[in-house]
Amino acid sequence: MLSGMIDLPWWGVVLVALGLTHVTIAAVTIFLHRCQAHRALDLHPVISHFFRFWLWLTTGIQTKQWASIHRKHHARCETEEDPHSPQTRGIKEVLWRGAELYRAESQNKETMDKYGSGTPDDWLERNLYVKHSSLGITLMFMINLVLFGPIGISIWAVQMLWIPVTAAGIINGAGHYWGYRNFAADDASTNLLPWGILIGGEELHNNHHAYATSARLSSKWYEFDIGWMYIRMMELSGLARVKKLAPQIRFDWAKTRCDLDTLQAVITHRFDVMGKYGLLIKRACKQEIAKLRQLSQQEGREPLTIERLRHWLHLDAARLPVHDRQALAATLRHSAQLETLYRLKQELAAIWARSSVSQEQLLKALEDWCHQAEASGIEALQEFSRRLRSYRMS
Repeated sequence: MLSGMIDLPWWGVVLVALGLTHVTIAAVTIFLHRCQAHRALDLHPVISHFFRFWLWLTTGIQTKQWASIHRKHHARCETEEDPHSPQTRGIKEVLWRGAELYRAESQNKETMDKYGSGTPDDWLERNLYVKHSSLGITLMFMINLVLFGPIGISIWAVQMLWIPVTAAGIINGAGHYWGYRNFAADDASTNLLPWGILIGGEELHNNHHAYATSARLSSKWYEFDIGWMYIRMMELSGLARVKKLAPQIRFDWAKTRCDLDTLQAVITHRFDVMGKYGLLIKRACKQEIAKLRQLSQQEGREPLTIERLRHWLHLDAARLPVHDRQALAATLRHSAQLETLYRLKQELAAIWARSSVSQEQLLKALEDWCHQAEASGIEALQEFSRRLRSYRMS
């Protein structure tokens, strides 16, 4: 009886703990995140309720609270109102106190009322999952103890820590601080790894912020989203229906001028456009950095690093601290190439920020931008202009 109903070797305990926590991760990414928060897919009632029940047992999470907080995160990303941005709260705060930040925001009635619409509100939700949210994790404790004996307490502890550490800490913290970016989204989101397995695909966080309502989080051919694999399996079995996917990026290399289809494609894929432009700036920085570092030292300014220069060039000057803004202006005076790249970056970003002008005016602005790029004499910029003209929707 001390070993419980199931006597496991040490490696069996590890596998059971990993298996149980993986089901919880799948419930969070498929049900809470993609289905409830973003409405990217519909789930069969049986699957939907299984995930609700499992989350009640293993986390005590309430669907409305989780969806509301996540929707607010997207709506107020990287601002003081973002419930868990490491850019405003500090990386250590989000990594180590992510669960506490979640609990604090869950008590914000305004957040629940504004962002919580459309989540489950049936009898079970009101009278069991919400009213007795801690009962499930207590029940899970007893089940583990009966099945596995005292070691079941350790399995239960891993289950209880898994979501606060991986979701509240790693994704909300590291996913907005470290990693690589496929898309120049209007926030600091990053992809932690190209293989989304341990956290169900949530590792591909920059892809998600670029196309938040997509049911698939992978974007590049080498990226893998295990959550999407499960969704496809359920879809083929009639247990899920995908509603939204990120639009595919397509090109027509025979096009020589911009048209309305080009404009629509460029606006739709603006994060991809700016991401590719960022790579162009990165190459230019490497070419110019030695010369600019020497000049900054001669003028008595701080030694210039490629990381610092890239940070300046990726942001709008208005968002930079005064000291950095002045240093950027001094740097651009000594590099005509970087000055042109930066100025055209600002003009390109301004095209889809003009919400009050007609399509014809936006198209003219895009065509004018391409003409400027091609007349710049910068070969990389001329190639980028040709690529920009080739974007198409279908």
